[in-house]
Amino acid sequence: MTNDVIIVGAGPVGLFLACELALAGVQPVVLDRLPERSGEQKANGLVGQVLRLLDHRGLHQPLSGVPGAPQPVPRLVFGAFPLDLHRLDANPLHAVPVPQHRIEEVLEERALELGVTVRRGCEVSGFTQDATGVTVDLHGPDGARQVRARYLVGADGGRSTVRKLADIGFPGVTSPDPVSRVAHVRLPEGLRTTDSGEVLLPGCPTPFRPYTHTRTDHGVFVITPFNQDAVMIATMEWGGPPVDQRAPLTLDELRASIRRVTGADLELTPARTAGPFTPRRTVGHNTRLAERYRDGRVLLVGDAAHVHAAIGGPGLNLGLQDAANLAWKLAAELQGWAPPGLLDSYHRERHPIGERVFMHSQAQIALMAPGAGTTALRALVGELLSHEDNLARIAALMAGSDVRYDTDCPHPWAGGFAPELALTTAEGDLRLAELARSGRALLLDLTGGALGLADRAAGWKDRVGVVTAQCAEPPAGALLLRPDGYVAWASGVGEADPTGLERALRTWFGTPRD
Repeated sequence: MTNDVIIVGAGPVGLFLACELALAGVQPVVLDRLPERSGEQKANGLVGQVLRLLDHRGLHQPLSGVPGAPQPVPRLVFGAFPLDLHRLDANPLHAVPVPQHRIEEVLEERALELGVTVRRGCEVSGFTQDATGVTVDLHGPDGARQVRARYLVGADGGRSTVRKLADIGFPGVTSPDPVSRVAHVRLPEGLRTTDSGEVLLPGCPTPFRPYTHTRTDHGVFVITPFNQDAVMIATMEWGGPPVDQRAPLTLDELRASIRRVTGADLELTPARTAGPFTPRRTVGHNTRLAERYRDGRVLLVGDAAHVHAAIGGPGLNLGLQDAANLAWKLAAELQGWAPPGLLDSYHRERHPIGERVFMHSQAQIALMAPGAGTTALRALVGELLSHEDNLARIAALMAGSDVRYDTDCPHPWAGGFAPELALTTAEGDLRLAELARSGRALLLDLTGGALGLADRAAGWKDRVGVVTAQCAEPPAGALLLRPDGYVAWASGVGEADPTGLERALRTWFGTPRD
């Protein structure tokens, strides 16, 4: 039996890719080498444009616990600079604190609801590909076996077996510094705070703002009080004492690091609430980008395609949007309606976004390093961030809201992620995100149907839904949305370009059906 798609890796990216494929009418199989979901604490939240994408799929509320559209956060941090985003008239940066194990739980529940098969305890040991598919060698609970798929996707992390077996180069830079340590702990009672909520550590004159990277003369300190019984403490050090990477991080080691970085001797005890709260130590940082995201019928997504410093939390923003970009294009190829070059556009669109994340993650690490030169650079960057236009550019960079894919449409919304719109439709008042739940492409006609756009798109009705709606302040006369939420074409308010619409439909959604 040949499966449509085998996805290797049941982390957030692999599971989300499976959900997107299932929505598009493809039934993937997800394989993971671990017998159950990992208890390791990795990501601590979601940052950026990805929250608007998840809202399009109805996943924002299960992950955030908050109904409605994602709301911008008033503050975040860039290279240990606090960003006061409330100063911006249009703040593009969203963030939700949610641990990775909860993200995986929600995504696996959705995948199973959609009929996805998830097989655990299965490790890939090899594969061969030919003109019609990929044969994968597995070791699983039932021993060695082979399975076959029309396509194979590696979502198996930075040490990706799929990438290595495909012999896809992974060039980049590895640095021995900094050493990062993080654990969820209980702090001693009686710690004082300032009137503005900053934490004062005993023996340290520097106040520490929660949820913020604070640079000292000897490193970086972070305190994130999720609750009284599980406070996340993290340090970053350059040029510290030697580390035995084979030994697990202990609270004594973290306490010594806090003392070196802040000067405070802070008693730590294990978190009282249920985890997973595994202490983690990361030595150095690895910045690498796959030479190509596709090799024939083998593709890479998420950390299998790129690894970088975690500062600023860009990993899931990058990886989950990789998955959304790939899924509909891969489904189009499998279903036979993909226009020429559509699947190759996955690498063409997403590889430059990976490069951009590398740029700003490395820049942030450089801005946090100790030394007089860095201090001088920070003084300059601090001046630049005092200007709202520079602050807005950094916020857009971190959010990924500055991404613009190439289109031949001159409208300012073309190529960007769809705006948040409140609409009045035949079914009632809805947000645009609620119209996107099915994962299909969407032609949104804001002209009241006067220009006959539905008739123009009739040949693509099996691939593109059409909704006529009214909007109080329409950003365009009509918007053609790709399944990943990006605008493929738009017209001016009160007008339309039927020729441009048909060209965009053919470019992204192939030949019309009779």
